[in-house]
Amino acid sequence: MLGTFAVSLIAVLVTGIVALQVVQTVAETQARQQLKAQATALVEARATGSHVAGARLAALGDRFAVVAADGTVTGAARASVGPSVVRQLQSGRTVSGTTTLGGKDAVLVGIPTADGGGVVGVRKVADIAAGNADLVRWLLIALAIGLAVATVAGVLLARLLGRPLTRLAGSARELAAGRRGVPIADEPVVEIEDIAQALRGLDSALSVSEDRQREFLLSVSHDIRTPLTAIRGYAEALADGLVAPEEVAQVGGTLAAESERLRRFLDDLLELARLEAEDFPLNPQRFDARETVERAVAAWAGAASRAGVVLRAEVPGEPVEVTADGMRLRQVVDALIENALRVTPEGAPIVVALEGSTGILLAVRDGGPGLTEEDAAVAFERGALHERYREVRAVGTGLGLSIARRLVARLGGTITVGAAPEGGAAFVVSLPSSYISPAER
Repeated sequence: MLGTFAVSLIAVLVTGIVALQVVQTVAETQARQQLKAQATALVEARATGSHVAGARLAALGDRFAVVAADGTVTGAARASVGPSVVRQLQSGRTVSGTTTLGGKDAVLVGIPTADGGGVVGVRKVADIAAGNADLVRWLLIALAIGLAVATVAGVLLARLLGRPLTRLAGSARELAAGRRGVPIADEPVVEIEDIAQALRGLDSALSVSEDRQREFLLSVSHDIRTPLTAIRGYAEALADGLVAPEEVAQVGGTLAAESERLRRFLDDLLELARLEAEDFPLNPQRFDARETVERAVAAWAGAASRAGVVLRAEVPGEPVEVTADGMRLRQVVDALIENALRVTPEGAPIVVALEGSTGILLAVRDGGPGLTEEDAAVAFERGALHERYREVRAVGTGLGLSIARRLVARLGGTITVGAAPEGGAAFVVSLPSSYISPAER
């Protein structure tokens, strides 16, 4: 409000100063025109007869002087007529300028006569200003009214803009305090409505993010609680002497397996946290992607054999050169194979296929139950498939596919999922032949 008042005040002051100058200039111009008309009338009167000119000169008062052909100046205003004015009139030129009258600034107009003399009219500037006093007074009143109207308009504008902004600031504070679903009304001003729309979007995004975090924490709590319950139960049984000596080895194996399961889950959480950090380290180097695939298949061959699953690699005969982080690529392959082993039934195949052209195309296909379109849409969201199928079939921590996607993205590639010819799901990783850092993308 103070800002709009200051702008209004400056505008009124500038307008007043300019208007006063304009009024003064117009008044002086009108005074010159009036003097010129009166001097012209005196010149015409002198041509008619000196007594007529004398009568008119007496009627006009002390504002006029008469210049004779020999340069003699007579009349009440003779003191205001200088030699330069006399010379100009004697040369037949009309004179318009400034002078003094009674020690005051005045305007002067001189009209030459046919005999080589002239008539000069003089008027004080103060008299002109006094004549415009009423006009100036009304002008100042108009400016004051304008300032008052502008002030009222400024107050209304300040309320129009300030109140919605205050409301939006309150809504933002509620969001910051943790409240969600804050009602934010539509605003009439376009720019303020943009802010309101942004806050609505922020509210919605925060709600979705927090819901996902809540679901994730519930899922994590469930996955941690299950092995801990088994470990605690067996530990209490051992402490109470309820485990027969011949069963100790079996109980120890169960405890080790549950501990390993818990360790893998915590490792996955740590890996996911690292991937979300901006300083996640990568070590790009040139290598043959075939060797990565073959080593991964060899490493998982034992687990596949125990599960009765046929695991094989399909790689080209020539080298598939790529510049990337070989360890991270192997981590992606391991995550996809582990995910496939978990869902592939006994006797079904798992195929790790590699193709190379301008980049590399790596696919892990399985003969498992596959994924529906709804599954494929959320396959890489952490814990989504885990939450959906943990009561239906064997599931892992629910983080492996999320980690794989983040790793592939950091390597500059993409990962997609679709149907496999083997009947299950096919996870396809596409990487460029040369690594491009995030700053260069």
